[in-house]
Amino acid sequence: MTSKQRAYLKGLAMTIDPVFQIGKSGLTPEVTEAVRETFNTRELVKVAVLKNCLEDPRQMAEALADRTGSQLVQVIGKKIVLYKESKEHKKIELPR
Repeated sequence: MTSKQRAYLKGLAMTIDPVFQIGKSGLTPEVTEAVRETFNTRELVKVAVLKNCLEDPRQMAEALADRTGSQLVQVIGKKIVLYKESKEHKKIELPR
């Protein structure tokens, strides 16, 4: 992913609300599976990490991206943005 594409996705992510919240249990297999299923209907997913979660958001974001086969767009504070291109529901046209 180029820096231009990443910047474009960051701009899109500003307008969407988090789809999931990760709490004190941290990154569980259930959360990972739920995020993986969400990529069936959307390409850009925002996840919020709650204050009571003691894990590092950056490490969780990298693990979540790895486990779901997605790309990490950004981590700002306790917000994680992931992107996974969909072959069927291609909605986001990335700049070249």
